[in-house]
Amino acid sequence: MNKQKQFSVCGESLSAPMHICGFFDSREQQYEVIIPYILEGLNANDKVINILEGNRHGEHCRCLAENGISIAEKLSSGQLEVLASEDTYIKDGEFAAEKMYNMLEKNLLSAARGGYDSVRACGDMVWALKNLPGTDELLEYEASLNFLTPKHSCSLICMYDVSSFSQSALRDILLTHPYVIKNGKITKNLNYMEPLDFISSVSDFRSSSLKS
Repeated sequence: MNKQKQFSVCGESLSAPMHICGFFDSREQQYEVIIPYILEGLNANDKVINILEGNRHGEHCRCLAENGISIAEKLSSGQLEVLASEDTYIKDGEFAAEKMYNMLEKNLLSAARGGYDSVRACGDMVWALKNLPGTDELLEYEASLNFLTPKHSCSLICMYDVSSFSQSALRDILLTHPYVIKNGKITKNLNYMEPLDFISSVSDFRSSSLKS
């Protein structure tokens, strides 16, 4: 499933596949961006996947419902999935880049078989601040997604809280995304590095450098 499909984010019309870094300084700013993105996808026969901390699911679903999304219907049909970081990124208490990459690809292939036109995924990356085993593979994982997205009709938004991650971590994370959302606007990332170049340059990233 590698056909291109138009989608909107931050009021801009773009084409999937796309890997986007979302830098947000508040929960409100995050939802201002992702609610229209999610709603458009649900109305356009896209599969929508949200990944965030399990303790945020109630609040997240209430926010979606308040914006006109039929949560029960969309969850029941499988078009919308709200997954926990604890069951995905850090399943079994650790992060494994290859395992997460394979899980995401499996979901993308499943969506294609299910007849969805495209996949839209938003992942809250706050789990990376827990310093669990394997977190040092975060940058390699982010870079590797740029091998995955061209194979599928999908758009992926990796959401980072700029007040929680260190500036040096955010600079490194930025290098792994072709597009960036900042201050509610999306732009092409002029600092983006091709994945092979980036991965070869990473030698000793440690999760302890993530926290401010």
